[in-house]
Amino acid sequence: MAVIDQTPVLASPVAAPRPARRGRAWGQWLTALLFLAPALVILGIFHIYPLLYAIWISTRDWRRLRDRGFIGLDNYVEAVTSGEVWSSLANTIWFALGTVPFEMVFAIIIAYLLFQKVRFLSLYRTIFFLPYVSSTVAAAAVWLWMFDPRVGIFNRVLGWVGVGPLRWIQEPRGVFEMLTEHIGLPWPGWAGGPSLALFSIMLFTIWYYVGFQVVIFLVGLTNVPKELYEAARVDGANERQLFFRITLPVLTPTILFVAVIATIGSFQSFNPIYQMTSRSNVGGPGGPLGTTETLVIKILNEFQQTFYGYGAAMSIVLFAIIFALTGVQLWLSRRWVRY
Repeated sequence: MAVIDQTPVLASPVAAPRPARRGRAWGQWLTALLFLAPALVILGIFHIYPLLYAIWISTRDWRRLRDRGFIGLDNYVEAVTSGEVWSSLANTIWFALGTVPFEMVFAIIIAYLLFQKVRFLSLYRTIFFLPYVSSTVAAAAVWLWMFDPRVGIFNRVLGWVGVGPLRWIQEPRGVFEMLTEHIGLPWPGWAGGPSLALFSIMLFTIWYYVGFQVVIFLVGLTNVPKELYEAARVDGANERQLFFRITLPVLTPTILFVAVIATIGSFQSFNPIYQMTSRSNVGGPGGPLGTTETLVIKILNEFQQTFYGYGAAMSIVLFAIIFALTGVQLWLSRRWVRY
C-alpha cells in the first residue's frame, strides 16, 4: 500500500516581476539625480566647463584677441621648454617649501598649546584666527609698510642688533647668497635660494594662513581619546612622550589633509604675491626682476599680454603638476597615516 506524503508544501515567495524592480531602480536613480542636480549644475558651469574650455583654448594659436586656428600641442611644447616657465616653477617650489612646512609646524604647536586648560582660551583662539578673516589687501598694505626700507619696523629691529637695513620686497638677490656675503663665505649664484622679496612674501603668507590650520588641528585634537593620556601618565610618560607617542600618531589623518590642501594652495597662491608686488615699486606682479613670479603670476602676465592659448596651456600644465603632487602625497600617506 503506497504511503502518501502529507507534509505541507510551503509556498515559495513570489518574486517581484523584473519590470517592476527595474522601474523602482530607475525611480531611485531619478530621485538621486534630482537631489544632486543643483550641485552638478554648479560643478558643470564653474568647474568642468571652464576646464574643458581651457583645454580647447590651449590647442589654439589664440593671441591678441584673435583665434588663428588649431596648432595642436605647440603651446605645451613651448611651455615645457621655456626657461621663463622653469624659472617660475622654481619660484613656486621655493614658495611651497618655504610656507607649507612652517605653517604646519607652527599650527600644530599652537593648536596643542591652545588645547590645554588655560585662561582666556577663547581669546587666544580668536587672536590666532583673526589674520585669516582679515582682508588680504589691508593686511598686505600693513606688511608693506613694515617692510619699507626707510620707515619699516623690520629694519628698525635689525638696526637694534647691528644689522644694516634691507630692501625686503625690492631685493632680487637670494637669501642664501646674502647670508654668505654677510659672513664672508663664497657662494655660487645659482644656489642663491629664493629672493629676499619672495622670502618676505613667505613671511606674510605664513602669518596669514597659520590661523586657519590651527583651527583644523584643534578639531583633530578632539579625536584623541583622553583615556590614552591618562593611561600613559599612569605608566610614567612625560609631556614630550605624550605628544610624540600619542598626539602626533592620532593626528596623522589631519596632518595629511592639511598637507594636501596647503600644498595645493601654495601652488595656486595668487593674492599675497599679487597684492605685495603690484602695490610696491618692483615693476609689477612678479617683480623685482621676476624673482617672485610664480606659475600663477606667470599665467596672469601671459593673459594680460593676450597670449590666451599659451596662458591656457600653462594653466593645464600647472593643473597636471598639482594633480601629480596630490597623488604622490596620497600614495606616500599609506606608510605613515594611522586611521
